[in-house]
Amino acid sequence: MAFYSGLDTKLYSDAAPSDVDSVNIDNSYMEGASIQAEREQLKTKLLKLCASYDRGFGASPKSRKEVEEIINQLGDMNPTPMDAARGIDGESTSDMEDVPLKGAWRMIWTTALDVLNLAASPVASPGAIYQVIDPPIATNIIDFIPRFQSLLPTGFPSSLVRAEVKTRASLRRNNSNRVGLNFEAVKLYPVEVLGMKSDGVPPFNVNLPKIKIEDLPGVDPNNAPGFFDVVYLDGDMLIIKQNAPGGYFVSIKVDNYDP
Repeated sequence: MAFYSGLDTKLYSDAAPSDVDSVNIDNSYMEGASIQAEREQLKTKLLKLCASYDRGFGASPKSRKEVEEIINQLGDMNPTPMDAARGIDGESTSDMEDVPLKGAWRMIWTTALDVLNLAASPVASPGAIYQVIDPPIATNIIDFIPRFQSLLPTGFPSSLVRAEVKTRASLRRNNSNRVGLNFEAVKLYPVEVLGMKSDGVPPFNVNLPKIKIEDLPGVDPNNAPGFFDVVYLDGDMLIIKQNAPGGYFVSIKVDNYDP
Protein backbone atom coordinates (compact mmCIF):
# COMPACT_ATOMS: atom_id res chain seq x y z
CA MET A 1 0.00 0.00 0.00
CA ALA A 2 2.84 2.37 0.80
CA PHE A 3 4.31 1.76 -2.70
CA TYR A 4 1.11 2.70 -4.52
CA SER A 5 0.49 5.66 -2.27
CA GLY A 6 3.94 7.07 -3.00
CA LEU A 7 3.47 6.49 -6.75
CA ASP A 8 0.12 8.28 -6.74
CA THR A 9 1.66 11.22 -4.94
CA LYS A 10 4.51 11.47 -7.46
CA LEU A 11 2.16 11.29 -10.44
CA TYR A 12 -0.05 13.96 -8.94
CA SER A 13 2.87 16.24 -8.16
CA ASP A 14 4.22 15.88 -11.73
CA ALA A 15 0.88 16.63 -13.34
CA ALA A 16 -0.24 19.59 -11.25
CA PRO A 17 1.51 22.97 -11.22
CA SER A 18 3.34 23.70 -8.03
CA ASP A 19 2.95 26.81 -5.90
CA VAL A 20 6.40 27.84 -7.12
CA ASP A 21 5.24 27.68 -10.77
CA SER A 22 2.22 29.82 -9.93
CA VAL A 23 4.41 32.37 -8.20
CA ASN A 24 6.78 32.49 -11.20
CA ILE A 25 3.87 33.03 -13.60
CA ASP A 26 2.44 35.77 -11.40
CA ASN A 27 5.83 37.45 -11.11
CA SER A 28 6.38 37.32 -14.88
CA TYR A 29 2.94 38.82 -15.48
CA MET A 30 3.52 41.58 -12.94
CA GLU A 31 6.94 42.34 -14.39
CA GLY A 32 5.52 42.56 -17.92
CA ALA A 33 2.67 44.80 -16.76
CA SER A 34 5.13 47.03 -14.92
CA ILE A 35 7.34 47.44 -18.01
CA GLN A 36 4.31 48.23 -20.17
CA ALA A 37 3.11 50.84 -17.67
CA GLU A 38 6.57 52.43 -17.64
CA ARG A 39 6.63 52.50 -21.45
CA GLU A 40 3.28 54.30 -21.54
CA GLN A 41 4.42 56.84 -18.96
CA LEU A 42 7.55 57.58 -20.98
CA LYS A 43 5.55 57.86 -24.21
CA THR A 44 3.13 60.31 -22.57
CA LYS A 45 6.03 62.43 -21.33
CA LEU A 46 7.61 62.29 -24.78
CA LEU A 47 4.39 63.38 -26.50
CA LYS A 48 4.09 66.39 -24.19
CA LEU A 49 7.64 67.49 -24.97
CA CYS A 50 7.09 67.04 -28.70
CA ALA A 51 3.99 69.23 -28.58
CA SER A 52 5.62 71.87 -26.38
CA TYR A 53 8.64 72.39 -28.64
CA ASP A 54 7.04 72.22 -32.08
CA ARG A 55 8.32 68.76 -33.08
CA GLY A 56 11.91 69.84 -32.39
CA PHE A 57 11.82 72.97 -34.56
CA GLY A 58 11.59 75.14 -31.46
CA ALA A 59 13.56 72.92 -29.12
CA SER A 60 16.09 74.21 -26.62
CA PRO A 61 19.29 72.27 -25.81
CA LYS A 62 17.69 71.23 -22.52
CA SER A 63 14.52 69.89 -24.16
CA ARG A 64 16.55 68.00 -26.78
CA LYS A 65 18.52 66.35 -24.00
CA GLU A 66 15.30 65.43 -22.17
CA VAL A 67 13.83 63.86 -25.29
CA GLU A 68 17.03 61.96 -26.06
CA GLU A 69 17.05 60.53 -22.53
CA ILE A 70 13.47 59.31 -22.98
CA ILE A 71 14.34 57.83 -26.39
CA ASN A 72 17.26 55.94 -24.81
CA GLN A 73 14.98 54.61 -22.06
CA LEU A 74 12.35 53.50 -24.56
CA GLY A 75 15.07 51.91 -26.67
CA ASP A 76 16.07 49.79 -23.69
CA MET A 77 12.45 48.63 -23.40
CA ASN A 78 11.82 48.21 -27.13
CA PRO A 79 9.11 45.53 -27.59
CA THR A 80 10.52 44.90 -31.08
CA PRO A 81 14.24 44.40 -30.42
CA MET A 82 14.59 42.12 -33.44
CA ASP A 83 13.00 41.71 -36.89
CA ALA A 84 11.45 45.18 -37.01
CA ALA A 85 12.47 45.30 -40.69
CA ARG A 86 10.73 42.00 -41.46
CA GLY A 87 9.11 42.09 -44.90
CA ILE A 88 10.24 45.64 -45.65
CA ASP A 89 11.63 44.56 -49.05
CA GLY A 90 8.24 43.21 -50.09
CA GLU A 91 9.74 39.80 -50.76
CA SER A 92 10.93 38.22 -47.51
CA THR A 93 7.47 37.39 -46.20
CA SER A 94 4.42 35.76 -47.76
CA ASP A 95 2.05 37.72 -45.53
CA MET A 96 2.33 41.44 -46.24
CA GLU A 97 0.17 42.16 -43.20
CA ASP A 98 3.00 40.74 -41.11
CA VAL A 99 5.27 43.73 -41.76
CA PRO A 100 5.81 45.67 -38.52
CA LEU A 101 6.74 48.97 -40.21
CA LYS A 102 3.93 49.01 -42.76
CA GLY A 103 1.61 52.00 -42.50
CA ALA A 104 1.52 55.79 -42.38
CA TRP A 105 3.68 57.44 -39.72
CA ARG A 106 3.44 61.16 -38.88
CA MET A 107 6.57 62.79 -37.48
CA ILE A 108 6.17 64.45 -34.08
CA TRP A 109 9.87 65.05 -33.26
CA THR A 110 13.22 65.15 -34.96
CA THR A 111 16.81 66.14 -34.28
CA ALA A 112 17.85 65.66 -37.92
CA LEU A 113 19.41 68.88 -39.22
CA ASP A 114 18.32 68.21 -42.81
CA VAL A 115 14.70 68.44 -41.62
CA LEU A 116 15.15 71.14 -38.96
CA ASN A 117 16.76 73.40 -41.57
CA LEU A 118 13.48 73.42 -43.50
CA ALA A 119 12.15 75.85 -40.92
CA ALA A 120 14.81 78.39 -41.92
CA SER A 121 13.15 79.03 -45.29
CA PRO A 122 11.77 82.59 -45.58
CA VAL A 123 9.24 81.42 -48.17
CA ALA A 124 7.48 78.39 -46.66
CA SER A 125 7.25 76.63 -43.32
CA PRO A 126 7.02 72.85 -42.91
CA GLY A 127 3.59 71.49 -42.10
CA ALA A 128 2.80 67.82 -41.56
CA ILE A 129 5.65 65.37 -42.24
CA TYR A 130 5.00 61.69 -42.91
CA GLN A 131 6.78 58.48 -43.74
CA VAL A 132 4.44 56.17 -45.61
CA ILE A 133 5.69 52.59 -45.82
CA ASP A 134 4.07 50.26 -48.34
CA PRO A 135 6.77 47.63 -48.92
CA PRO A 136 9.03 47.85 -50.74
CA ILE A 137 8.36 51.58 -51.14
CA ALA A 138 8.90 54.10 -48.36
CA THR A 139 7.77 57.63 -49.22
CA ASN A 140 8.75 60.69 -47.23
CA ILE A 141 6.09 63.40 -47.46
CA ILE A 142 6.48 67.03 -46.41
CA ASP A 143 3.71 69.62 -46.64
CA PHE A 144 4.79 73.24 -47.05
CA ILE A 145 2.70 76.25 -46.05
CA PRO A 146 3.47 79.79 -47.30
CA ARG A 147 4.99 81.94 -44.58
CA PHE A 148 2.61 84.83 -45.20
CA GLN A 149 -0.36 82.56 -44.52
CA SER A 150 0.29 82.65 -40.76
CA LEU A 151 -0.21 86.44 -40.83
CA LEU A 152 -3.63 86.21 -42.44
CA PRO A 153 -7.02 85.68 -40.74
CA THR A 154 -7.91 82.02 -40.19
CA GLY A 155 -10.79 82.28 -42.64
CA PHE A 156 -8.53 83.39 -45.49
CA PRO A 157 -8.24 80.77 -48.31
CA SER A 158 -5.25 78.56 -47.67
CA SER A 159 -2.44 77.29 -49.88
CA LEU A 160 -0.35 74.13 -49.53
CA VAL A 161 2.42 72.46 -51.51
CA ARG A 162 3.42 68.82 -50.99
CA ALA A 163 6.82 67.25 -51.60
CA GLU A 164 7.25 63.48 -51.90
CA VAL A 165 10.55 61.61 -51.88
CA LYS A 166 10.23 58.02 -53.02
CA THR A 167 12.72 55.44 -51.75
CA ARG A 168 12.98 51.69 -52.15
CA ALA A 169 13.51 49.84 -48.89
CA SER A 170 15.71 46.80 -48.44
CA LEU A 171 16.94 44.50 -45.68
CA ARG A 172 20.41 44.71 -44.20
CA ARG A 173 21.37 41.17 -43.32
CA ASN A 174 23.60 41.96 -40.35
CA ASN A 175 20.92 43.94 -38.51
CA SER A 176 17.27 42.85 -38.46
CA ASN A 177 16.22 46.33 -37.22
CA ARG A 178 17.99 48.19 -40.05
CA VAL A 179 16.25 49.37 -43.21
CA GLY A 180 18.29 50.25 -46.29
CA LEU A 181 16.99 53.05 -48.52
CA ASN A 182 17.70 53.82 -52.18
CA PHE A 183 16.29 57.10 -53.50
CA GLU A 184 14.25 56.77 -56.69
CA ALA A 185 12.18 59.90 -57.32
CA VAL A 186 11.17 63.35 -56.09
CA LYS A 187 7.78 64.91 -56.74
CA LEU A 188 6.57 68.42 -55.92
CA TYR A 189 3.02 69.62 -56.51
CA PRO A 190 0.48 72.15 -55.23
CA VAL A 191 -2.42 70.66 -53.29
CA GLU A 192 -4.39 73.88 -53.13
CA VAL A 193 -3.83 77.53 -54.01
CA LEU A 194 -5.89 80.16 -52.20
CA GLY A 195 -8.44 77.54 -51.25
CA MET A 196 -8.79 76.08 -54.74
CA LYS A 197 -7.80 72.47 -55.45
CA SER A 198 -4.92 72.15 -57.88
CA ASP A 199 -5.66 68.72 -59.34
CA GLY A 200 -5.16 70.00 -62.88
CA VAL A 201 -1.67 71.34 -62.27
CA PRO A 202 0.97 68.82 -63.38
CA PRO A 203 3.49 67.87 -60.71
CA PHE A 204 7.19 68.55 -60.97
CA ASN A 205 8.89 65.14 -61.17
CA VAL A 206 12.52 64.12 -61.03
CA ASN A 207 13.40 60.45 -61.48
CA LEU A 208 16.73 59.53 -59.94
CA PRO A 209 19.09 56.82 -61.24
CA LYS A 210 18.05 53.49 -59.74
CA ILE A 211 21.33 52.43 -58.20
CA LYS A 212 21.60 50.04 -55.30
CA ILE A 213 24.47 51.61 -53.40
CA GLU A 214 25.07 48.45 -51.38
CA ASP A 215 25.83 46.55 -54.62
CA LEU A 216 28.53 48.95 -55.80
CA PRO A 217 32.13 47.65 -55.81
CA GLY A 218 34.01 48.36 -52.59
CA VAL A 219 30.85 49.19 -50.61
CA ASP A 220 30.07 47.22 -47.46
CA PRO A 221 26.48 46.07 -48.13
CA ASN A 222 25.65 46.04 -44.42
CA ASN A 223 26.76 49.61 -43.76
CA ALA A 224 26.19 51.28 -47.13
CA PRO A 225 24.92 54.88 -46.96
CA GLY A 226 21.19 55.34 -46.88
CA PHE A 227 19.59 53.49 -43.99
CA PHE A 228 17.84 53.92 -40.67
CA ASP A 229 17.79 51.80 -37.55
CA VAL A 230 14.59 51.11 -35.62
CA VAL A 231 15.21 52.18 -32.03
CA TYR A 232 11.65 51.61 -30.79
CA LEU A 233 8.51 50.19 -32.39
CA ASP A 234 5.11 49.28 -31.02
CA GLY A 235 1.59 49.47 -32.38
CA ASP A 236 1.38 53.27 -32.39
CA MET A 237 4.89 54.73 -32.05
CA LEU A 238 8.04 54.46 -34.14
CA ILE A 239 11.46 55.88 -33.28
CA ILE A 240 14.24 55.64 -35.84
CA LYS A 241 17.80 56.92 -36.14
CA GLN A 242 19.14 57.74 -39.59
CA ASN A 243 22.76 57.12 -40.45
CA ALA A 244 23.68 60.35 -42.21
CA PRO A 245 23.38 63.22 -41.61
CA GLY A 246 22.17 61.63 -38.38
CA GLY A 247 19.33 62.41 -36.02
CA TYR A 248 16.30 60.81 -34.44
CA PHE A 249 12.74 60.74 -35.76
CA VAL A 250 9.77 60.05 -33.50
CA SER A 251 6.53 59.24 -35.31
CA ILE A 252 3.03 58.09 -34.45
CA LYS A 253 0.88 55.82 -36.59
CA VAL A 254 -2.05 57.51 -38.35
CA ASP A 255 -4.96 56.27 -40.41
CA ASN A 256 -4.25 58.50 -43.41
CA TYR A 257 -1.94 61.18 -44.69
CA ASP A 258 -4.41 63.40 -46.52
CA PRO A 259 -3.29 67.05 -46.74
